[in-house]
Amino acid sequence: MTSLNKTILVTGGAGAIGGQLCKKLLREGCQKIIVVDNLHSGFRENVPEGCVFVQGSITDDTTLDKVFAEKPEIIFHLAAHFANQNSVEHPREDQETNIVGTLKVLEHAKQSGVERFVYASSSCVYGAESGPLKETQAPGSLETPYAVSKYAGEEYTRLYYELYGLPTVIVRYFNSFGPGERPGKYRNVIPNFIAKALKGEPLMITGTGDETRDFCFIDDIVRGTIASATVDTAVGGVYNLGSGRETTIRELAEIINRLTDNIAGIQYIPRRSWDHITRRCADISEAKKDCGYEPAVALEDQLKETIQWFRTL
Repeated sequence: MTSLNKTILVTGGAGAIGGQLCKKLLREGCQKIIVVDNLHSGFRENVPEGCVFVQGSITDDTTLDKVFAEKPEIIFHLAAHFANQNSVEHPREDQETNIVGTLKVLEHAKQSGVERFVYASSSCVYGAESGPLKETQAPGSLETPYAVSKYAGEEYTRLYYELYGLPTVIVRYFNSFGPGERPGKYRNVIPNFIAKALKGEPLMITGTGDETRDFCFIDDIVRGTIASATVDTAVGGVYNLGSGRETTIRELAEIINRLTDNIAGIQYIPRRSWDHITRRCADISEAKKDCGYEPAVALEDQLKETIQWFRTL
């Protein structure tokens, strides 16, 4: 087991997952946490007190020189140009951050001799393949620049392990949700649904509503991410972090409307041109076996907690 009582770098630490990760690391007795984030999609208030915050981009060499001067021993690389629709509209920015930026962080990590490098990938690397999805299966047809760039980041991470001996782990996040994630044009379905429901507006479903996704609470994502950095057997591995359970988008919308007393109902609009995924579910057996990953399955309770956080904004 690798101790967390070290200097840790979290790229993208002002995001929802990054901020919750930093809070958990502080509770676990981490020696020092450095957060680097350009705040393009993150929020400064997500970074807990007790962290060293550096505002800057992972594509900027001066910024990276500054944070690596702190000699981090463990790196959680969460920074990304997020996400699918954003990449469709801005493919060059997506490539610059997710491929070039990741390569620069990997190179600094190699030169610094870090003890563990955890790369946060995405279930989108499976393309249009339906679940349950297992880490060993080949990616399907990748549908967006974001999927291409996240998979490229995985391949670079794998090569740095195999060519240079950098101790890396790849974790693939499925549809995470929870406190800290705000709504927006390029954000995930749950915060956008909750924001509309609290305003008494109908929830817009792109497609039929029978499409399924694997929604995983942010606390479980964080626990799985930390476990991948501490368990020795995880080095060189790739792990799905999801709930292992499918939920239809219609069911999700109905639960959120009920929990928020929203009577505006549901409206259906055409599916986005790039989105051909009808089912998505993670096979989490490898993460359970190697990392002791055990996600909770209380979706409604987790949505209640998320809605309560939204009411405090």
